[in-house]
Amino acid sequence: MAPVYMAFLRFMGDENEARNYTYSLEVGANGRKLTWEGTPRSIRDSHRKVRDSHDGLIIQRNMALFFSGGDRKELKLRVTGRIWKEQQNPDGGVCIPNLCN
Repeated sequence: MAPVYMAFLRFMGDENEARNYTYSLEVGANGRKLTWEGTPRSIRDSHRKVRDSHDGLIIQRNMALFFSGGDRKELKLRVTGRIWKEQQNPDGGVCIPNLCN
């Protein structure tokens, strides 16, 4: 199995509270980017459980080295992220802040 790198966000609360939020993680370079968007996992879920669920940004080693640039021998990744609380709109759907009227 080829090496992979994984990044995910864990929420300081239980699973029901975590479902009120969405987060995104992004890694990129050389005019390319890879983005993951999901619901944070509760801090009460073990690290192993989250890792084994593959519920996060997963980057294969060759892709990670591509994003690192240079001679592809040194791993230098910059992962950026953001988190926001989902808001319910009057129609009953989910509303992303700054995008709903």
